Amino acid sequence: MKVVVKVMLRQGVLDPQGEAIRHALGTLGFEGVETVRQGKLIVLDLAETDPEAARAAAAEMCERLLANTVIESYEIEVE
Repeated sequence: MKVVVKVMLRQGVLDPQGEAIRHALGTLGFEGVETVRQGKLIVLDLAETDPEAARAAAAEMCERLLANTVIESYEIEVE
């Protein structure tokens, strides 16, 4: 079963990579980009066949490894 995990910095946490991207876009002539938030997209292919069990397994992976839950939030999509 395919599981997609999106990990982003929480609102209010400074995003230096996002700011660097915003600055670079301005340098390249892309005007009007006010903010950029940069994150991670993680695609897991799990042997699990039950969608809720796959979601639970992915949530545990996020809590233990994939996301720093102090400064990051995550979303899980089971496909």
